[in-house]
Amino acid sequence: MLKADYHRDFKKDFKKLHPQEKERFQKKFLTFLQNPQNPELRDHALKGLLRGKRSFSITGDVRVIYRYLDKNSIILLRIGTHNQVY
Repeated sequence: MLKADYHRDFKKDFKKLHPQEKERFQKKFLTFLQNPQNPELRDHALKGLLRGKRSFSITGDVRVIYRYLDKNSIILLRIGTHNQVY
């Protein structure tokens, strides 16, 4: 199972989320930690200025931006709507 750390920007973003979005994050993040390749997460590599980072979906519009530190650990960088994090 992956280990995760949280960037201070992620922590700030998370505090601003609606309680239902926070609950949904917890469920999706558990799925992600167990199987990052799960198709329901719609995980994908990012391009351009965000090259080297990845994203997965919490809801239709809420995304998590993260990057791998090594093969067993990640850092969560941002969470928010598509417009907020890209």
